[in-house]
Amino acid sequence: MLGEGLNIFNILRIIVDITLVWYVFYKLIMLLRGTKAIQLLKGIFVVLFIYLVSYILNLQTVQVMIEQVIVWGPVALIVLFQPELRRALEQIGRGSFFSRNRHSEEEILNQIIDALVTSSSYMGKRRIGALITIERETNMGDYIETGIPIQGQLSHQLLTNIFVPNTPLHDGAVIIHHDQIIAAACYLPLSESPFISKELGTRHRAAMGISEVSDALTIIVSEETGNISYTRNGELHRDISQEELANLLRQDLGTSFSQTPTLKTWNWRGRKK
Repeated sequence: MLGEGLNIFNILRIIVDITLVWYVFYKLIMLLRGTKAIQLLKGIFVVLFIYLVSYILNLQTVQVMIEQVIVWGPVALIVLFQPELRRALEQIGRGSFFSRNRHSEEEILNQIIDALVTSSSYMGKRRIGALITIERETNMGDYIETGIPIQGQLSHQLLTNIFVPNTPLHDGAVIIHHDQIIAAACYLPLSESPFISKELGTRHRAAMGISEVSDALTIIVSEETGNISYTRNGELHRDISQEELANLLRQDLGTSFSQTPTLKTWNWRGRKK
């Protein structure tokens, strides 16, 4: 019985040991994702692969050269990875290295809402017409393909600049996913609902149309009045304030963030990779 207890303890210890190692590797990969360190790591794996091949084929000159790289490699890695290592140590010091990345998600959500509200308010005051659609769960690849690829980080400066009158991209809709502007000058389906007010123009009908066939959110800035409107699930919220727009976005995008925290990427034709 004592031996069985020790065996169970050893098995649990091994499981915990492996789990901790894999978790640390996972956190490191998430930390380095999107930085130059990922490319350097790929280079390290290539060097190790070449060393393995040279060992199998007995290529002595290649082995000697790679052995020197391996000897001095750690020093080079410390120099090359200095920003990433510093960031990792700072996170460990703050206790956030082993915690969920919820704080950064909140920061990204706040940045998205701030960019959308600031841009909409700026354009509304200057009577610059705009149509901004935010993709959620429903695939909008067909509509993205009708526009011009942007693949840019969302900011109120870039978003506002797209809709400046008499520029090639100002006519049509901008489609956003997460914190990326995917495409501009996109064509959206027009709603054929007879209940839409006759005083509303093409932008409002397009916003209602896309909200009727998808779960996308759309912000409309009227060129005639400068008023801001908002559509979701076939509903139109007209002439809303900055505060109301921010609250609606937080309510709808907050759910999207909790369900789909990862970013989808698109190729140049607008299809998801």
